[in-house]
Amino acid sequence: MLEPGEATAWHVDPYSRVSIIIRGTALAIEYRNGEESKRVEVVAGQADWDNPTDEIHRAVNVGGESYEEVTIFFLDRNDAIPQPVAE
Repeated sequence: MLEPGEATAWHVDPYSRVSIIIRGTALAIEYRNGEESKRVEVVAGQADWDNPTDEIHRAVNVGGESYEEVTIFFLDRNDAIPQPVAE
């Protein structure tokens, strides 16, 4: 869960995943390489498929309410880390 203004850690997404939005209205996806951030409007019940990426990024809750999602990661081994933190 992210409260308004909170951000995830900088990370990569090496695995495919499905995310289902539980609550929230908007996220900004910021990129460590300086690429322009992207605003993503969301609604409860929305489901999205995301492909793997090695781009270092984070999500920031830019909406006016708490953001929460359920994510299913398609991992290739038991010790896999779904979203490794980028140093």
